[in-house]
Amino acid sequence: MPEAPVIAPPTVRDVLAAARRLEGRVVRTPAVAHPELDGAVADAGARDARLVVKHENLQHTGAFKVRGALNLLLGLDDVERARGIVAYSTGNHAQALAYAAARTATPCTIVMPTDPNPVKERAVRRLGADVVLHGSTFDDARDRAAEAAGAGGARLVGAANEPVLVAGVATAVLELLAQAPDLDVLVVPVGGGSGAAAACLVAEALAPGLEVVAVQSAASPAAHDSWRAGELRSAANTTRAEGLAVGCGFALTQAVLRDRLADFLLVTDDAITAAQAAYLTGARTVAEGAGAAALAAVLSHPARFAGRRVGVMCSGGNASEAELRRALAG
Repeated sequence: MPEAPVIAPPTVRDVLAAARRLEGRVVRTPAVAHPELDGAVADAGARDARLVVKHENLQHTGAFKVRGALNLLLGLDDVERARGIVAYSTGNHAQALAYAAARTATPCTIVMPTDPNPVKERAVRRLGADVVLHGSTFDDARDRAAEAAGAGGARLVGAANEPVLVAGVATAVLELLAQAPDLDVLVVPVGGGSGAAAACLVAEALAPGLEVVAVQSAASPAAHDSWRAGELRSAANTTRAEGLAVGCGFALTQAVLRDRLADFLLVTDDAITAAQAAYLTGARTVAEGAGAAALAAVLSHPARFAGRRVGVMCSGGNASEAELRRALAG
């Protein structure tokens, strides 16, 4: 079942406080127009669409999640840090927390599924976290992490029902709006939904005319299905894009998306792979599956974006060798 319970979302004041806390600790990542990508989306049918890619794949640990992790751990007191944290992740959330834990002297245990992206697993271990491999899916890892945290008194850090994480992630959107204030629409990939919820919160406060569009793999559509149904749903979880591989909706992020999201699109895993290839050849950019999902949405649903200035969140950049080979072969 999904993580429980009615948690108040962060406010824009929380996001601004996170921005102050993170000043000098995270990369102010570039927001770049790539003419070759504009050409690719025009060829797909999105005539006169102009893309601005927010390159969070160049962030510490390769994804915007480190913003949330640092915001959370920097806000703990010494006693809480001494108890440590336990988290569950398919990779980017794990790396973010391991990075933040190393910089705040916080003991950190990460539970990952038994066949994780090797790039991400190596990075988590190299950052000094203890890694436990358990189960075949994100959901299996979540259950094991909850047991471990309960047994040892550590703080369980969820993947989505964490207002402080969402506030930290939202600082990427603050940056983007300063870099590209004339966007018509912003497309954000969804696993648990922290990135899309963050985008909705910032857009509502600072750019109310900006549409936020979420995208998820059709092979793991739980967040999409939850949003469409107006209630938390579980769904098959078979995408090969591990950053999107979540089998349930989450209460906090769904509450935000339900109130503020303009649209929620699905794309196939093959479309995601094609978008990875487009990034490699058209933007000289390495994006993992989750990082390429927003571009895949523009390429797969061109009529939705024709004639518009489109922000595309590229997060993250931790592609495995197998992913890159598949993208180039395709």
